[in-house]
Amino acid sequence: MKFTSAKSLLVAFVATLGLSQSLLAAEERVVATVDGNMIMESQVTRALGKKANTEANRKAALENVIDDFLVQKAIKQSGVKVDYRRVDQAIEEIAARNGLTYGQLLDALDYQGITLNQYRQQIAQQMMMEAVRHQSIGKSIQVNPEDVRAQAQALMAKDKAAGKLKSVSGTEPRISHILIKTTPVLNDTQAKAKLNSIIADIKAGKTTFEEAAKANSVDYVSAADGGDLGFNFLDIYDPAFANAAAKAKQGQITAPFKSQFGWHILKVTDSRQGDRTEDAYAQRAYEQLANQQAEAASKDWVKALRKTANIQYVNVK
Repeated sequence: MKFTSAKSLLVAFVATLGLSQSLLAAEERVVATVDGNMIMESQVTRALGKKANTEANRKAALENVIDDFLVQKAIKQSGVKVDYRRVDQAIEEIAARNGLTYGQLLDALDYQGITLNQYRQQIAQQMMMEAVRHQSIGKSIQVNPEDVRAQAQALMAKDKAAGKLKSVSGTEPRISHILIKTTPVLNDTQAKAKLNSIIADIKAGKTTFEEAAKANSVDYVSAADGGDLGFNFLDIYDPAFANAAAKAKQGQITAPFKSQFGWHILKVTDSRQGDRTEDAYAQRAYEQLANQQAEAASKDWVKALRKTANIQYVNVK
């Protein structure tokens, strides 16, 4: 009788074990792949939580798992790092906003069964997600120049019809320059020294800026005009060139400086007020179009991640 009872218990145990393994196998079924990575049924079950085990809820849970996978992948690929000093500062700010001392916040976390380290990791994760979100939105913004022109013209026409056209003017300096490029036989130090020698000759009255430009500048178009570039707004120039011109006093020759094109000296010979109305409206149009795209992208930025992902569903139930 005892033997029979023991045998029955053994059979029951084996049956239970078989049932557990069967359930485990069912739980570990692949329900989707994302870029070749498997999404398991158990992940969906965890994401479902305490919600009713309905088809609609399971599909929603699966989509949440896929979105989380894509976000984590984007974080990893972005190389975003979090400074934990900023994390600790953020935690202190959270406590202050809620009218709590740091100690009271720790007590509140402890009451919820959350350790400080776990909370720091949660805040760090949120910071990384926000950084990747900004990157994703920024990459998704692509404003067509033709759309900018059309939008700018529409804005100008609207303001003109309403008598509200806003004219904008800006300073257009007239600049002359001399450009020397480095070569295998003329390095940076030598190019700079050559320009300093030219400046010394001009100051000594041995030559003029215009004559020196014709004789030495390798910007051959402006060199023919004594280095004259005409009247232009500074934003058309290389940033280093524009910066030097902005600081230059009219009639004075700058010290040698380097841009992406080579070594320069320049002088501002004149200036005038130029009409920048069209430029201003174009900038306004660009900002409007870019903001519209950014707003749309920020509402569901994960969609941008999904567009480039290979998502395959497997026997979704």
